[in-house]
Amino acid sequence: MDILLFGVVGLAILFVALFIFTQFKSAQIDKKYPPIGKFYDIDGVKIHAKFIKADNPNGSPPVVFIHGASGNLRDQMAPFEDLAKIEADLLFIDRPGHGWSERGPDENKYPDQQAAVIAKLMDQLAIDKAIMVGHSFGGAVVASFAVHHPSKVHSLLFLSPVAYPWPGGVRWYYTLTSLPVLGWMFANTLALIAGLQRIESGSKCVFWPNKMPDTYVRDTAPELVLRPKTFQANAKDIASLFNYLCKTWPKYKQITAPTIIISGNRDTVVFPYIHSDGLHQHVKSSELYDLENLGHKPDHIATELTIAAIKKLSGDQSIELKKMAEELDQKLSRQLVSQKTEISI
Repeated sequence: MDILLFGVVGLAILFVALFIFTQFKSAQIDKKYPPIGKFYDIDGVKIHAKFIKADNPNGSPPVVFIHGASGNLRDQMAPFEDLAKIEADLLFIDRPGHGWSERGPDENKYPDQQAAVIAKLMDQLAIDKAIMVGHSFGGAVVASFAVHHPSKVHSLLFLSPVAYPWPGGVRWYYTLTSLPVLGWMFANTLALIAGLQRIESGSKCVFWPNKMPDTYVRDTAPELVLRPKTFQANAKDIASLFNYLCKTWPKYKQITAPTIIISGNRDTVVFPYIHSDGLHQHVKSSELYDLENLGHKPDHIATELTIAAIKKLSGDQSIELKKMAEELDQKLSRQLVSQKTEISI
């Protein structure tokens, strides 16, 4: 009995220590990456977003950027905020529960509810129609937005999107963290400590086989997802996505807005032959640019191609995206060969 009691007390002390350390590190992350936008009240939920007005507007539609899983608005701002210096108003949003946005009701884990929040935010900012850009999980949100709010869509740009049910399920820690009690315990004790050890390596895996930009972690603040509430929100998003998409994907045939899809055949995070090819098949107004040597991050690796796609969707039909994609693929191929040579040496 004494041994059992000693064990229970020891576990309790360990739990408290891990909990306190997690709160301490979370506070440090908050201080390191403070809000960079404004807070907007959407049905009593504070949504953090950065709205940038164009320096020299030329009538191009606003562009709304939706980040992927484990991300925040900085992930899209890093490569695209300079677009405002050219011609377009830009809106970068922390999805509900991510970055500095509050979660709100549990239903906000679903892409259609997140799309509804974004639509109401656009109303507050007097954005009637926009080019909707979604990366990864953001692709599911953009697809739902197009289905449920077609009048607010000027056109669509999908970057390595998730849009369909997929084989293989999700990682165990997402399933665990989405549970009511055990999920809270895991997020408030072990998740942050383990996550901090993998920030750099995990980010590099998302970029594979392409090289991650040297300043990516500093510029995009992936550590924000390790804070307990954000970690739980992210896990619930991912754990509930499969069943949601099972019900939603047949509605994609309703989408009629001009659409461009950019993805990479080397993507190890999502399967382009399921998601990108599926969208191209079901959205009849779509163009697909599938690069042979690109991974999961066209926003950071194929930035110029992505900006050209936005300009084409804005109305510039002189842009030859196919030629640009072919040239970029050749460049990425040379870079991969160079990387292999450096490793072998």
